[in-house]
Amino acid sequence: MTAARVTLCFLLRDGDSGPEVLLGLKRTGFGTGKIVGIGGHVEPGESEAEAVVREVREETGVTVRPEDLADAGVVQFVFPAKPAWDMHTRLFTARRWVGEPEESDEITPQWFQTGILPVDRMWQDADHWLPVVLEGGRVNVVVTLNSDNETVASSVSLLP
Repeated sequence: MTAARVTLCFLLRDGDSGPEVLLGLKRTGFGTGKIVGIGGHVEPGESEAEAVVREVREETGVTVRPEDLADAGVVQFVFPAKPAWDMHTRLFTARRWVGEPEESDEITPQWFQTGILPVDRMWQDADHWLPVVLEGGRVNVVVTLNSDNETVASSVSLLP
């Protein structure tokens, strides 16, 4: 089975207390109840950049231009107990956009300080790669989940 192509975008800004990232409380579908990055599946015929621009607009009402996206790398999620959930996830960051984030049917957006992420409310793997992305780095990570499809069995960087 082929992993689903997915994108995530992390909008970054300078807040009153330091750098902030826009995350969202997932209201429906995969990951309901978790704090997640903004994004989703790549539709047939879309590039990863086109998909993340569309997903950010659908989920938050914010418009990001493709030229304002910074490539932050890839996370491959492997679910041995549920291979249909496997994902190849392209990561982007953006510091420029138009509009203010608004709640949608899928996401309740919220700004978080990048140094104080709500990891206890996120997928457990986020702590393995998200801080690097938020600091401006790139990742190429394979995260393998345990049979509970929640906890991390391993996290391996493919970068030298």
